[in-house]
Amino acid sequence: MGVERKRVRVGGVVQGVGFRPFVWRLAHRHALGGWVENDPSGVTLELQGQAGAIEACLADLRERAPALAALESIDIRELPVDPATPIRFVIRESVATRVAVAAAVPPDVATCDACLAELRDPADRRHGYPFTSCTDCGPRFTIVTDLPYDRSRTTMRSFAMCGACVREYEDPADRRFHAETIACPACGPTVWFTGPDDPGGLAVAMPGDARRGERAIAHARDRLRSGDILAVKGVGGFHLTCDATSAATVGRLRERKHRPDKPLAVMVADVETARRCAIVTGHEQGLLESRERPIVLVRKRADAGVLVDAVAPGNGFVGIMLPSTPLHHMLCAGMPPVVMTSGNLAEEPIATGNGEAAARLSSLVDGFLMHDLDIHVPCDDSVVRCVAGAVLPIRRGRGHVPLPLPLGSTGPTVLAVGGELKAAVCLAAGPRAIMSQHVGDMGTLETLEALGRVAEHLMRLFAIEPEAVACDLHPGYLSAGWARRFAAERGIPVVPVQHHEAHVAAVMAEHGIHDGPLLGVCFDGTGYGRDGTIQGGEFLIVEQGRFRRAAHLDVFPLPGGDASIRHPWRTALAMLHAAGIAWDESLPPVRAASEQERRVLRRQLETGVNCTGTSSVGRLFDGVAAIAGVRHSVTHEAEAAMGLESLAMAAGDDGTGYGMPVVTGEPMRIDWRPLVGRVAADVIAGVSRASIAGRFHRGVAVMIADVCVRLREATGIGRVGLTGGVFQNALLVELTIDVLHRAGFEVLLHERVPPNDGGLALGQAVLARARLQSAATD
Repeated sequence: MGVERKRVRVGGVVQGVGFRPFVWRLAHRHALGGWVENDPSGVTLELQGQAGAIEACLADLRERAPALAALESIDIRELPVDPATPIRFVIRESVATRVAVAAAVPPDVATCDACLAELRDPADRRHGYPFTSCTDCGPRFTIVTDLPYDRSRTTMRSFAMCGACVREYEDPADRRFHAETIACPACGPTVWFTGPDDPGGLAVAMPGDARRGERAIAHARDRLRSGDILAVKGVGGFHLTCDATSAATVGRLRERKHRPDKPLAVMVADVETARRCAIVTGHEQGLLESRERPIVLVRKRADAGVLVDAVAPGNGFVGIMLPSTPLHHMLCAGMPPVVMTSGNLAEEPIATGNGEAAARLSSLVDGFLMHDLDIHVPCDDSVVRCVAGAVLPIRRGRGHVPLPLPLGSTGPTVLAVGGELKAAVCLAAGPRAIMSQHVGDMGTLETLEALGRVAEHLMRLFAIEPEAVACDLHPGYLSAGWARRFAAERGIPVVPVQHHEAHVAAVMAEHGIHDGPLLGVCFDGTGYGRDGTIQGGEFLIVEQGRFRRAAHLDVFPLPGGDASIRHPWRTALAMLHAAGIAWDESLPPVRAASEQERRVLRRQLETGVNCTGTSSVGRLFDGVAAIAGVRHSVTHEAEAAMGLESLAMAAGDDGTGYGMPVVTGEPMRIDWRPLVGRVAADVIAGVSRASIAGRFHRGVAVMIADVCVRLREATGIGRVGLTGGVFQNALLVELTIDVLHRAGFEVLLHERVPPNDGGLALGQAVLARARLQSAATD
């Protein structure tokens, strides 16, 4: 075999993961000449040398890629042997371009073991340096300003490498060979502590006399121990942090943040500390220690552990994470668990810039731990939980964004903007979809503007202009209004997508199912139906790309709309009234309302004034929770349902489930009235809340299987997809999977995007693209 020359294009997550140095080492090991560079498609390399050596090099490239790399495609083309090809292999400088970018941007990755060892080694020059990183770890997505990925196109460009870092950067034997985030105490970013009581006042730029580096972090630890609340700048934005073992301090944080009951995440130094807070399974430990470092929802200990109840009041679960950066490792060392929640007021976007944080967070905190590495893109922490032996995403953020999701086919480029809650955007381009980080609820102008910035950033980063924009069918959603304005400015069509069809399409897209067949079970709180009603207890048949509403929860009144969502006692009384059950004073929701409130509500229900009909299973959970005395008013979404789940998980399985008969018809209807009657009777009889909660969950799971069996008899479809925010409930998912498996069904769950509205944009993009393609062929 003689000399050959080949050009290789590698697509996938191959930039920012040490792939070019990896290729350089392979080429030298196999005595090959040529070059490698980042480009819009990913990485391109040319190899010239003995044919056998090239084949061995390519085999190693496929089998030994860096840990953070994800190879999606390898395209090999033979070229004529070129005498001008370098005898030795070189890494070329990347060339910026504004053509559409196919390269995947890696997410921010937790500090690797090698960097942690340096951080803790007094003899190492990076000992105690809070920005230590290498080709295997550190910030990526949040600091990238453009592609291809090079230091000059990240916010690290502000820091010129010192001589020692240059030598590491240029040394093929060093693990920091071409590590674009390379830095050290002599040349890299710096952390400092500042507060309103500093002599010069709050310093958003590092003053000369500031507490810096290890001194700043040590001072922050002292302040946390003394009961202060601090704002700490991470890689994706600021966190608010305080001692999670102090009820008074956590209470003060809740008061300042205007977050009375919603659970707060906790950061702990290690798994041993996590086990003092909660019950951590082996699977959950693996997630905590993974390079993504998500917040993992784990069961609280029965003895409460070291955390105060105010961290997650009335909730059987708590969100725990391990440090993901050197700064966090240093901050948590030797500390009790600390609250680590997003740096914002309730419903606002997370703060990222020093000046912005000073302006928005000063009233919330007693001091700041700031640094001078700019965050180009805000990115919240990811949240996951273990369900039925699998990982269920709850919020997609740091560690996962912006890894692409394969779509299996190409089509028009579509920007989808999600719904009104837990908004995230999706850019479907070519054979993949790029989901953004969690943006938030569209309740404020600031969050709506943040949605626009996230969309613009994805389009600019990947140099892609959408051909259409997809949004929710609801005409009053702020996100839909943004989509209409965006489309009008660019002269492109808007494609409204029905809420529950988008949910089902999202779970299908995750599993590579394009046209069905599938039985989609979509349970959530609110979704605008094609008939203008508020839906949320839906069974959809998907065949040949067409969606049909085959069954749903029977409609019940929701007096006052949002007022009933905020006050589940209203939903409970409405359901009791609709079921013909007297408002007995022994029932908790009856006692929760004043005589005047009951009188007004009864008049509303009798006249139908301001009563919206709904088929929502999310609202069914609320009503049952109120009848059982679990929650009568809520301050955050799904609070009542989470309380009901926590009680049910604490109860033993008595084998009883409340029945819900199915009424035949087109579509079929699920009658919730007998269930509500049984719940009310058990409450009056003194049955424990935990038992009622358990029976309710089992009843819902059996109802799902009953409906699916009936639909299978009619269609022959034996595959079921579970989606919608209600299926964040681990107990319900596990019970449902069990009864469906026993009935012979294949069950699909979400694996990469949340079942809640955080995954909605993926389904919108897929369905909008299909609709555009269909229109083009008509």
